[in-house]
Amino acid sequence: MSDSFQEIYDRLLAQFGPQNWWPGDTPFEVLVGAVLTQNTNWQNVEKAIANLKESGLFSLQALLELPAAELAWQIKPSGYYNIKAGRLQNLLQMIADQYEGDLDLLLAEPTDEARQALLSVKGVGPETADSILLYAGGHPIFVVDSYTHRIFSRHQLVDEVTDYHSVQDRFHDQLPRDPVLFNEYHALIVAAAKTYCKKKNPDCENCPLQGI
Repeated sequence: MSDSFQEIYDRLLAQFGPQNWWPGDTPFEVLVGAVLTQNTNWQNVEKAIANLKESGLFSLQALLELPAAELAWQIKPSGYYNIKAGRLQNLLQMIADQYEGDLDLLLAEPTDEARQALLSVKGVGPETADSILLYAGGHPIFVVDSYTHRIFSRHQLVDEVTDYHSVQDRFHDQLPRDPVLFNEYHALIVAAAKTYCKKKNPDCENCPLQGI
C-alpha cells in the first residue's frame, strides 16, 4: 500500500473511528438508497425509504408495478423525485429483465460484468453503480465522489483536473483490493471532507491530514 494512502487512512481512522457504512439493512435497501441519495443527504433518503416501507411497497416487484407518479410521491423527501422515480424503475426493470428479478443474481456476477449491467441503465452513473457493487454486493471496487477528489487533489495525490476512473485507478493501484477497507476508507473520506476539508474555508490547521 502506498505510504501516503496508508497514512491518510490511518490518520482518519484514528481521528473518526469506524464509520459503520453503508446505512442500509439489506442489499435491496442499499440499491434503492444509492439511487435516492443522488444530490441529497441520507436523512432525506431514510424518510423516502420509510414511506415505501410503511406503504408496503418496499420490494422490487411492488416498486416496478407502482405507477411512476405514485412512486415519485412516495420518494418526494429525497428530492428530484420525478427523475429518481424513473431512474429507480429503469434499474429495477433491468434486474427483472436480465436477472429474473433477483438482485442476488446480479450481485453474484463478476465485478466487471455486474458493473457493465448497472451502467447500461439510464440514470445510473459510475458512483451509483460502484456504491451498489461495494455496499450491497461486497465487490472490491472503490467509490469515488467529490469529497475524494477534493481531499486527494489538495494533497497532490490525484490531478486537480481529472475524471472518475483516473481517481479510482489510483486507489486500486495503491491499495489492496479489499471491500472492507474500501468501505471504511470512503466513509472516512466523507467524514474528513465534511469536518475539515470543506469546499470553502477548509480547516487545514486542525485537520488530521496536515503535513501529508
